[in-house]
Amino acid sequence: MLLETLRAYQRRDPAARGKLEIFLLYSGVHAILYYRLAHWLHRHQLCFLARFVSQWGRFWTGIEIHPGAVIGRRLVIDHGTGIVIGETTEIGDDVLLYQGVTLGGTGKDMGKRHPTLGNNVLVGAGAKVLGPITIHENARIAAGAVVLQDVPANATAVGVPAQIVRVGGEKVRRYADEVDQTSVVNPTLQKLEILSRRIEELEKSWAEHKNG
Repeated sequence: MLLETLRAYQRRDPAARGKLEIFLLYSGVHAILYYRLAHWLHRHQLCFLARFVSQWGRFWTGIEIHPGAVIGRRLVIDHGTGIVIGETTEIGDDVLLYQGVTLGGTGKDMGKRHPTLGNNVLVGAGAKVLGPITIHENARIAAGAVVLQDVPANATAVGVPAQIVRVGGEKVRRYADEVDQTSVVNPTLQKLEILSRRIEELEKSWAEHKNG
């Protein structure tokens, strides 16, 4: 599994030069190694030791993964600082997470409180995926998005709160062509701009009526 992970980093990170460099210097790899040990301890009811290892890993990597989370193979954490993965999170295979991602809860759920990510999901920098929702396979979450509802397979979610803008490569709304993390448009901001223009039009109309 470690060799698979190193190969996944080489494939998905253009800055990765070799497996030895990735193993020694990439905090995402270190965080996963700490997690694997903590998760093993957690499954064997050694909960205090599991949390100790988890917190030690967070101290050294800046990445917090609860030992109760279930993580599949070949997870790639790009940079990783500020990532938080909650206790009941489930992550499939070949998932890519960028820095600042939160896979957390809303504070109102019991039992299963955190999201489930299917295979080959990408979550952009600073995105928040909250609650016991499912992000289905091959979905893309744009940078900075706040996701509170399920995202279907092969879909792209953008904005605060997140809205589906593409499914299976077909546009749902005219926001962005791809999740490139730089050119996505916030639908909430668009609505505010529309309201602002409408207010300006009404003020102009009122001024003309008043002077007319």
